Amino acid sequence: MPAASALVDLENLRHDVDDALDRHLTRLRDEVAATGPGTTALTDQVSTLLAGGKRLRAAFCYWSFRAHGGASSGAARDAVVRIGAALELFQAAALLHDDVMDASDTRRGRPTAHRVFEARHRERQWSGDADRFGTAAAILLGDLCLVACHREAGAALDALPTDVGRAARDMLDAMTSEVVVGQYLDVLVQAEAWGLDPTADEDRARLVLRAKSARYSVERPLTLGAVLAGASPDRVAAISAAGLPLGEAFQLRDDLLGVFGDPEVTGKPAGDDLREGKRTVLVARTLAAGDDDARLLVTKHLGDARLTDDDVAALRAAITGSGAVAGVEALIDELAAQGLSALATADLDAHGREVLTGLAHAAVDRAA
Repeated sequence: MPAASALVDLENLRHDVDDALDRHLTRLRDEVAATGPGTTALTDQVSTLLAGGKRLRAAFCYWSFRAHGGASSGAARDAVVRIGAALELFQAAALLHDDVMDASDTRRGRPTAHRVFEARHRERQWSGDADRFGTAAAILLGDLCLVACHREAGAALDALPTDVGRAARDMLDAMTSEVVVGQYLDVLVQAEAWGLDPTADEDRARLVLRAKSARYSVERPLTLGAVLAGASPDRVAAISAAGLPLGEAFQLRDDLLGVFGDPEVTGKPAGDDLREGKRTVLVARTLAAGDDDARLLVTKHLGDARLTDDDVAALRAAITGSGAVAGVEALIDELAAQGLSALATADLDAHGREVLTGLAHAAVDRAA
């Protein structure tokens, strides 16, 4: 099976999605510029963020459409490409807001948007607080991307039969709501007591990852593609059954990379999730199975933004020694097998199934 980048390139998908994004951003840049001076800094930052995307969500949507009988050319295909672009805009909105809430400094090897605007404020010696300016600008930019997502999706769906467009709109609306609520659940989990009941902690961590990431990363793109191809409710349900466990496995891989990933590959500092204090399945399992020293180390240092590289190394050793890494890897394997099995038995076009299977492996078996 080809690498992820080659799979996304099939049938000219990446080029066409990028072209749809460029057209939308050009229109948006003109609209923003007409609103007032200095505002194109917003669209410039969106372009920078979108330039580094893998386009996996767009590919899951497109190849689900093709696997459910969608044509490789024509108006429906054009609409699916634009929905792929809308999914990329949606992800940009989610990342912008997530980076603010996590106080992240980098994204894909570049400064996060709030840090870029904060630096702009300082460089130009504007009045007021630079941190607050950067945060405000990034929040507004995330809102702008969310509006752009729904505008692009709306224009795409207007070209389709009414019943198909309505079903897809309902799904996009539900996706938007569940990610917003998932973000709140993530904030809530950070605030509530943690470490008293490891089983409940893991349940809460999995609830967050499903609502905040798993569904919009894999399940919703797959079901959107099926709906856009006119698939029956049974076939939509079947692809959803594949998408949710694959989405969970995708996010669990992200959680491992957030602690153990290579910064040269992930584009984020080593152990960044530890400094941000992310309460994940990995952390819950460490507290459940680690010895007293490991639990004390995690409880004391998780969420300390001043962690040194040596502190991160000590936390990594405690997490690994507890068996949590091996346990999460086993859970990823279990969920991936469940999703791949569902793909194998779903009523899909053979070539589409093959590409979706490759995309599933690319989402789960990755280093960034």
